[in-house]
Amino acid sequence: MHRRLAIVRRPGPRLAEGLVTFGEPAAVDLDRARAQWDCYADAMRSAGWQLVEVPSADDCPDAVFVEDAVVVYGDLAVIARPGAEQRRGEIKEVERTVRDLGYRVARISRPGTLDGGDVLKFRRTAYVGLSSRTNGAGIQQLAKHLSEFDVRIQAVPVERALHLKSAATILPDGTAIGWDPAVDDREAFESYQSMPEPAGAHTVILDATHLLMAASAPQSAELLRARGYDVSTVDISEFEKLDGCVTCLSVRLRG
Repeated sequence: MHRRLAIVRRPGPRLAEGLVTFGEPAAVDLDRARAQWDCYADAMRSAGWQLVEVPSADDCPDAVFVEDAVVVYGDLAVIARPGAEQRRGEIKEVERTVRDLGYRVARISRPGTLDGGDVLKFRRTAYVGLSSRTNGAGIQQLAKHLSEFDVRIQAVPVERALHLKSAATILPDGTAIGWDPAVDDREAFESYQSMPEPAGAHTVILDATHLLMAASAPQSAELLRARGYDVSTVDISEFEKLDGCVTCLSVRLRG
């Protein structure tokens, strides 16, 4: 498969009822969230990505955070088993979508739990957060599913953030970037750079030199521009109220 696709899912009518674990509860403006989602989608398309929309799950408030439902490596889609029971209704249509795109499917099963936001992939390493949403059994199952690709699985403790990718992501050059108060183990990464803002830890790699970040991290964006990256920013403030970030809103398929 040689394509540049991203799976996305529009925010549903119950978005404001989404789970908040680490943020302060705040009123969510649904109309504004929908407009912000449109801008996010436009930014992806402008960077050359074709978007595939997963059908809505109107009874699932957090379904817009589609990254948590599936982990994709090569031609395999591993369907997650969310750690929050109320999110498990999100996965059915995600599985149908990836099957329709031609992916083989594997699943995380009981007693394992795994959220896609805990899986940070870089080349042949998958850093997996051991968090309130992802347990050891889930990590072991993911390792078994990915063993055919010779992927090294490295568990990383996550206690200060919702997911591993809430705390850190990795740049195309291999440098992990994180917001220190949310990172439990900086030594887990071969190279690490502190960022000055919480959202500065979150990047979507659009291509080898182009990154997408939240508008709430302007200092971090400037730091990355100084490293030679082209950085586009989008306002996702309504999703940030729900512990969301730019990585949560899409699943990039680079196979």
